[in-house]
Amino acid sequence: MEFLVDMVTTVPDGTSVDEVAEMREREAARSAELAAQGSLLRLWRPPLGPGEWRTWGLFRADDGDQLEMVLASMPLREWRHDSVTPLSPHPNDPAQPAR
Repeated sequence: MEFLVDMVTTVPDGTSVDEVAEMREREAARSAELAAQGSLLRLWRPPLGPGEWRTWGLFRADDGDQLEMVLASMPLREWRHDSVTPLSPHPNDPAQPAR
């Protein structure tokens, strides 16, 4: 299954610039691992407001429980709220093979 995940991060008040940089580095490393494993397919940056930190991700998992394990393994989850939308194939998707 594929899932679209809207990830909104809120850095806690009082977090140092160095702590944010370290968290971003850990997140980038984990994202690369998940991509190599085939769990993380794509990331997008939607239009952002001032100070907003948000990402849309396309993930692949067997089911919602496996997706939750993947999302929980990401360091930024500590500061993040995720909204998950399960996706189903569309019969007119041009990326799907002809039937």
